[in-house]
Amino acid sequence: MKFLLDEGMSPRIVELLVVAGHEAAHVRTLGLSSAPDPVVLDKAAETGSVLLTLDTDFGALIAHSHSVLPSVVLFRGEVTRRPERQAALLLANLDQFEDSLREGALVVIGDERVRVRQLPIPPD
Repeated sequence: MKFLLDEGMSPRIVELLVVAGHEAAHVRTLGLSSAPDPVVLDKAAETGSVLLTLDTDFGALIAHSHSVLPSVVLFRGEVTRRPERQAALLLANLDQFEDSLREGALVVIGDERVRVRQLPIPPD
């Protein structure tokens, strides 16, 4: 699977994902430091990547866009403090939602649970 890490994510996660057999890049290495969220989201879509982020704004952006891709994985809670923990949780649970990410999903990984919402998210 191919991942793009948002600015708030540690570049260390790129290394951990690559070692696990995935493709990964950080926005900094692509010259997108401090880029507006829509630009980052567009880059993820353009490269066929799943966006990994700590920023809840991406969930709102993807919901309001009614787009199917790119998929977004949002880390919430204490899990956000350690890159090794983030990578381990993603990799340990990826088989549960990998198909959903390929089809288009918003996945929230928290301290206690993982939630998956298929895209597009219908308007309320």
